[in-house]
Amino acid sequence: MTDRRYTAPMPDELRHRLRTGQHPARAVPCPHCKARAHSPCRLRKSGRLMPQPHPQRVAAWSQLIACCPECQVTPTVPCRTPEGWPLPDHAVHARRTTEAEETSP
Repeated sequence: MTDRRYTAPMPDELRHRLRTGQHPARAVPCPHCKARAHSPCRLRKSGRLMPQPHPQRVAAWSQLIACCPECQVTPTVPCRTPEGWPLPDHAVHARRTTEAEETSP
C-alpha cells in the first residue's frame, strides 16, 4: 500500500475559507503574545490558549487589510489623530476594525 500525501501548497484564500469559526485576525502574528500567524493567542503567564485573539492582534490585522474611514489612511498605514500624529500603541479607530470585519472573506 502506498502512502499518498499531497505536497502542493494551499493558496491562502482557500486556507482561510477552510478555517471557519476562527477570527480572521489569526492570519497575522500577535504583537502581544508573539503567537505565530494562524495559531491561537496565549495568555503570557499561564500559557493557556485563548478562544479569541488579543485586541492588539485585531488592530494589527485591521491596519493590514482595511482603509480607515475616520482618518482616511490606506491599508498598512497607522491611524492618525486629527493633528496628524499616529495613534499611541499602534491602536486603530473602531470604524477601521468594523470596516475590516465587513470586508474580510
